[in-house]
Amino acid sequence: MSILIKPIITEKATTDSELRNCYTFAVNTKANKVEIKKAVEATYGVSVEKVRTINVRPDRSTKYTKTGIQHGKTNAVKKAIVQLAEGEMIDLYANM
Repeated sequence: MSILIKPIITEKATTDSELRNCYTFAVNTKANKVEIKKAVEATYGVSVEKVRTINVRPDRSTKYTKTGIQHGKTNAVKKAIVQLAEGEMIDLYANM
């Protein structure tokens, strides 16, 4: 089971990483805080102080087309906001 799926790079997440030393990741929906902490420490070689998680519900949409009404939804996602120890940082752009 892969814990970390990908880092989330948005304007809000980038500001959070610069000001508060917090990084945001999309994680497996079944992962808990302890598993997320161990995965980040093993992958990036940093020490994690705090992990906060958010379950994002799927968005539902309705489209009216020639063939009738089409219903759809996006996938549910779990996000983890990881706060690192003072003086530590992750360079997310180095691995690209």
